[in-house]
Amino acid sequence: MAARDLRWWISRLESAGQLRRVRAEVSADLEIAEIASRLVARNGPAALFENVAGHRMPVLVGALASMERMAWALGGETVDEAAGRLAALLRPPMPMGGLFEAIKAAPRFMKLAAAAPKTVGSGPCQEVVHTADADLGSLPILRCWPGDGGPYITLGQIYTTDADGRNANVGMYRLQVFGPRACGMHWHRDHDGARNYRTWAARGEAMPAAVALGGDPVLTYAATAPLPYGMNELGLAGVLQGEPVRVVRGVTVPLLVPADAEIIIEGTVDPEERALEGPFGDHTGYYTPPDRYPVLRVTAITHRPDAIYPTTVVGRFPKEDGFLAKTTERLFLPVIRTFVPELSDLALPMFGVFHNWAFVSIKKTYPQQARKVMHALWGLGQLMYTKYLVVVDENVNVHDTEEVLWRVGAEADPRRDTVLAEGPADVLDHAAPRTGAAGKLGIDATRKLPEEVGGQAWPEPIVPDPEVTDRVTRRWKDYGFE
Repeated sequence: MAARDLRWWISRLESAGQLRRVRAEVSADLEIAEIASRLVARNGPAALFENVAGHRMPVLVGALASMERMAWALGGETVDEAAGRLAALLRPPMPMGGLFEAIKAAPRFMKLAAAAPKTVGSGPCQEVVHTADADLGSLPILRCWPGDGGPYITLGQIYTTDADGRNANVGMYRLQVFGPRACGMHWHRDHDGARNYRTWAARGEAMPAAVALGGDPVLTYAATAPLPYGMNELGLAGVLQGEPVRVVRGVTVPLLVPADAEIIIEGTVDPEERALEGPFGDHTGYYTPPDRYPVLRVTAITHRPDAIYPTTVVGRFPKEDGFLAKTTERLFLPVIRTFVPELSDLALPMFGVFHNWAFVSIKKTYPQQARKVMHALWGLGQLMYTKYLVVVDENVNVHDTEEVLWRVGAEADPRRDTVLAEGPADVLDHAAPRTGAAGKLGIDATRKLPEEVGGQAWPEPIVPDPEVTDRVTRRWKDYGFE
């Protein structure tokens, strides 16, 4: 089997008719972004731009811009297939005691251990090394929107550890290019990269960091996954791809980076240096205003001799990052169920841009259970940012927005069945009354039990006779209909 890297992925997409090579000259300034946005909106293929004005490197966009491509990247034909494999390994720790439980869990822990990254002596990502002559301008970094503060690296895997070297983390944060050897590191204070940074800042030391571009596409997904702090995303990537990720030590920083990546940017982040970053056309569909963020000072750029620059365009849905979010929805649903066992299904609709809307279905067995689920989800990881949370019964398809809204209209009373709360807000939410805090609205659109409506009997929904439905389906052509 060929090495799982960006070359393997391009070949996989091309053989499936899911990639087009563009040989016409294009500009990295707005033009590629416009093309990429149209391709995603039309459910089109990924694109490899081979003739980028002023640059030798090709640019790859849209490589994960469909659920089918996401499933292939995770090593299956469907994302739910990958979710099943992951659920068996990411269950919460078993209760203390119980030899039988320990024996049953042993294969799971052995698989996790086998998925740990494997350190190698060298890798393709370091075949070309630039230190004193490192220049971000040599990379075809895109400017995506007219109001952007500059070109942005948008698909970089950011590698950091805490100051003790224990909590290795891979995140995905945008980086605005300020100059040949400097860029802004836009992470939010709840991100694990920022948490690692604070441990270095507490010692008054600059934090080593590395930005990897390319490699196995599963690395791109893993960098976005909402794992608990201290759980290495490279282990998740190893589980999903079925073999350990090969890593190599950086040339100027004491970090392990993916050996089969296309490009590695190494540098340090000084706790005393901040610069104005932004504006940036974000996934909310609005520009994030400028603010001061830490600065990554570049110490080296290494790459393959014929490196390809992978990137993505962020903006109002539909965009490629929406498919990454939907993948997280499916992959982590089994994990969420371990904390909220009555949860049947979860949908984070793309128009909710990750944090605005969530639809959940539950197996309801007691009064006020929908409210219990609301508060449980608002207290769980990234779901704490959800602004509008709708709870329906388990027989409702939460992926059908019209059905969910029909249930809201039919099953919910605005006075009785809504919950107003307050909690953390995504810092990108410009509608929040104050930064980092906002209101929440929960809607109980489940069928009401007698205890919830003063003993009143809730009406039964209209359901066709199943025998007649099957008969009509079988005889449809007999009636003369196509």
